[in-house]
Amino acid sequence: MTATHHLPAGRAATDAYAVEITPESAGWGYSGLKVLDLPSGGRHAFDTADSEWIVLPLSGSCTVTVDDDTFRLHGRESVFSGVSDFAYAPRDARVSLTSEAGGRFALTGARCERRLPARYGPASAVPVELRGTGSCSRQVNNFAAAAPAGAGDGYGFDCDRLIAVEVITPGGNWSSFPPHKHDEHRPGEESQLEEIYYFEFAAHQGTPGLGYQRVSPSGPGRTTDVLAEVRDGDVVLIPDGWHGPSMAVPGHHMYYLNVMAGPDPERAWLICDHPGHAWIRGTWPAQPADPRLPLYTAPADEPSQ
Repeated sequence: MTATHHLPAGRAATDAYAVEITPESAGWGYSGLKVLDLPSGGRHAFDTADSEWIVLPLSGSCTVTVDDDTFRLHGRESVFSGVSDFAYAPRDARVSLTSEAGGRFALTGARCERRLPARYGPASAVPVELRGTGSCSRQVNNFAAAAPAGAGDGYGFDCDRLIAVEVITPGGNWSSFPPHKHDEHRPGEESQLEEIYYFEFAAHQGTPGLGYQRVSPSGPGRTTDVLAEVRDGDVVLIPDGWHGPSMAVPGHHMYYLNVMAGPDPERAWLICDHPGHAWIRGTWPAQPADPRLPLYTAPADEPSQ
């Protein structure tokens, strides 16, 4: 099962994309991810078809045109240097990207029903969350999170089905822990969501980083089983199962982009912790957060469009 759900860098590449995960290639119904490398002066266009998409710079900047709307994305140097702005493209639209200096861009997508307006997402509005403490400390950039109950106005970004966040785990720490799942529709308790993990790592003196990802079966008919060494550009597909921990080796910060969507009528991220490890959350209040976090915070103001 590891070979089916762990896709080392290059295995999910196509002529157009460094990574291209579609519902068809993943064998599920909703979630998709494309990673696009553009050279200086590069241009790429695509039709959104039956899916909504967010264009998120991983490195570099670009201009995104969605039908008659144009958004200039200031981007960032790398996923370890700052929060990025982004652009939302609805289903049934034509999208083009151009990049004067070149860069690497993630297209996070989900099949959907509603057609929402094309919009610009400023970096200054991205909620940056510190989750966990001690060796479980990590940073979550909730750029397209579903707003949790009681979050109030200004949290989350409106999509029809797509949920997407970035997680940064300092070297030596564990994230996606305690192991959790979201593979059953249980109203008010658990969402049914397919999930994609896309990884990048901070190098040290020219040595590439690496980490480890675990996914284990969560019950009858839910048999995803992964123990993988992950490196830059790797992808792990999680149709079901307990996922976690995600482990960053010492000396190398780990980044992963999570893309989620599913069939539930409500767009929500409701998880169930593994019963054997859920107790770990109770230890967090007694420990400080990792002092290396946050690596960065959202900017107070956005450069002009």
